[in-house]
Amino acid sequence: MKFNHAPGLRLGWFLLTVAGAAGFAAEAKPPTIPPTGKVYIVPIQEAIMPPLVYVVRRGVKEAMEMKADALILDMKTDGGRVDVTEEIIEIISKFPGPTVTYINNRAFSAGAFISIATQKIFMAPQSVIGAAAPIMMSPGGTGVEKMPDTVEAKMTSAVRALVRVQAEKNGHNIEVIEAMIDKTKELKIDGEVLNKEGNILTLTDRQAAKEYGQPPKPLLSLGTVESMDALLAKLGYAGAQRIEIKPTGAEQLGTWITAISPLLLIIGIVGVYIEFKTPGFGLPGIVGIAAFALYFLGGYVAGLAGAGWAVLFVLGLLLVALEWFVFPGTLVLGITGAALMLIALVMGMVDVYPGAPTLPTFPQLQLPLRDISLAVLISLGLVLVLARFLPETTLFRNLVSQTASGVLSVAALEQQQQARIGQTGVTVSQLYPGGKARFGDHLLDVLTRGELVEKGRTVRIIAHSGLDAVVEEVG
Repeated sequence: MKFNHAPGLRLGWFLLTVAGAAGFAAEAKPPTIPPTGKVYIVPIQEAIMPPLVYVVRRGVKEAMEMKADALILDMKTDGGRVDVTEEIIEIISKFPGPTVTYINNRAFSAGAFISIATQKIFMAPQSVIGAAAPIMMSPGGTGVEKMPDTVEAKMTSAVRALVRVQAEKNGHNIEVIEAMIDKTKELKIDGEVLNKEGNILTLTDRQAAKEYGQPPKPLLSLGTVESMDALLAKLGYAGAQRIEIKPTGAEQLGTWITAISPLLLIIGIVGVYIEFKTPGFGLPGIVGIAAFALYFLGGYVAGLAGAGWAVLFVLGLLLVALEWFVFPGTLVLGITGAALMLIALVMGMVDVYPGAPTLPTFPQLQLPLRDISLAVLISLGLVLVLARFLPETTLFRNLVSQTASGVLSVAALEQQQQARIGQTGVTVSQLYPGGKARFGDHLLDVLTRGELVEKGRTVRIIAHSGLDAVVEEVG
């Protein structure tokens, strides 16, 4: 006997079969993180000092670039500087996804502050968190000094405000956090005194995970887990790619370089100036270029900027050199080159994060602008002094002798300058008082005695100041 099913009945059986298969598959196979998922683990396992900022910044930026599913801090620290802690907290806040702290042994002082800056806190067995009252180190960092009462009150108030903001943002118990900071704070929950006035709160993993209130809520930690692997499984990231950020010696190098970045700028500016004012290419140019290279290296190592800004600086320097030596008086090349160099120097120290607006904000520009302004002012003072006194010194003669190797000796240079006295030429740029003029086939740097001479005027060489010819307008 044959059964001739109607089309609607056959479609119904088909849909039921597909739905049943899908439901069975969903029940048989628990959901996992996609193979492309990534979890970044950043270590906070040393004193919270400036080099750690670079490690955290590198990890957060890389996690943002790779669109990581979560950022986890592997915490084991006795604390450190409050200013560095603030910077690390600000960096962590840039990450758009879930943030977690795994307290792997201990999170004292600044370590507790950073933990609170993440959305979730988990702890390893026998780990502790707390003891976050501010202290003052003795000179050299060899011990702890007692702070005056007024200073202690001010520091405690400032730290409480900083941590309160993070606790409110991430849903942590503010009273618990304040009891870790302020020894005048008593912590009492559900009639149980957890911290007496005069003590600083420190919690074990079990105490931090204990639930209080209605509905019950953990005191601080969301649970005790045996290891990082167990934490990833608990969070649902067992199938994700795990990327661990490793500290390198470069972070310490970056600390030293960025600390002396204004000095590097001064050396670079003065070195390039002397190089432009001496024949050939020699020691001043090498020192100046090396100083600028170190400046950009510091920004790169610190995770502030990429190598592209160094390339832009070199391009600007080449444009200035073309204006100076090949196309004097055009101004366009020189102004464009100087603008590119300034932009590169500023952006080389601007902290930019993936996905952030292209144009930096004023707070981002404050530090590099301050350093560059200071360096330019000092450099201008040094350049004026060098322009006045350097040509008369033995050092300048030695520099000329070294940089003019294969071009002219000092004696030959003096003889050539004497032979040019009385020669006439035409200015190729405005002189006020310095600029350039052409004498036959030679393009020279020239100076007036203070008067303004327009471009295209006839001038005569009457003396020399260092390598510059001193001229006067003819007729």
